[in-house]
Amino acid sequence: MHNNLDVFAIVVEQESLNKASRILNLSQPALSRKIMNLEEELGVALFERKGKRLELTRAGRICYEYAARMREITGAFKESLLPFVTHSIPKSITVGASLTTLQSTFPEIISLFTADFPDTDIKAITGKTHEIVGLVRDKKADFGLIASLIDQPDLECHPLFDDHLCLLLPAGHPYLLRQNLKMADLGDLPMILFSKGTWYRVLMDELFDRYATQPNVKMEIDSFEAILRLGSILGCATLLPASYLGRRPALAGEMTAVDLPELRSAKRTTCLILYRDPCMQTAIRSFIAKAQSYFVGAYPR
Repeated sequence: MHNNLDVFAIVVEQESLNKASRILNLSQPALSRKIMNLEEELGVALFERKGKRLELTRAGRICYEYAARMREITGAFKESLLPFVTHSIPKSITVGASLTTLQSTFPEIISLFTADFPDTDIKAITGKTHEIVGLVRDKKADFGLIASLIDQPDLECHPLFDDHLCLLLPAGHPYLLRQNLKMADLGDLPMILFSKGTWYRVLMDELFDRYATQPNVKMEIDSFEAILRLGSILGCATLLPASYLGRRPALAGEMTAVDLPELRSAKRTTCLILYRDPCMQTAIRSFIAKAQSYFVGAYPR
């Protein structure tokens, strides 16, 4: 019936069997049979002839309204499936980013995405890592960017690069004159750290516990930039991801990075996460491969 409904709608719109037959590439007898088959299937007359002119019956007008509506629905349905079978991308996507990746990796991810899909509208949602994982799992975000490896059966986790923390000290700090600083030397050191509950803060606290040392935490802030500025002003040290420092202009006059072997050995992996879907858009998969290739080159594992 569906095919005959489409044929019927074209006949109505062309107001002529002759014109409709040319558009459909059908002979007029074949076209007439399709209309007759539709009328037999529906049990009503759709047209009545008035001389050489076809005029819709009342049932025919109702049938055309439904045929036109079904054609619109079918068109929208096919368009919604297009990203799954071609390299096109939805008109909009939602990206979730944890608080730490928002300030370090997120801008580069968005830059990579918009280079390939400049017309796609992007909505960003931020939160702590477990919140971003939940948004992706609940399909409220198309993909997420987090500073952690996860292993959940309904999610895909695609590693981008490994990251570690760096110790930063303000200009003139006495520790800058010391050789071979270790984690144990950070005991009671005045510091400004990232807020509790984030993966980088969890990593910091694990390191402090492992080396049985506790700094003097003066302040907790959710902004890397604010931590750097306040650290310089207040004379406090801090720990920040190497990925953030590598993307930032020189820290001269603000803070100086100091290498601690214990920090370099403790790594966190930044990943893209997606809902596990066998029908994942080919464009999204291509983007993931591009992002992995980019970050491997920028930050070798």
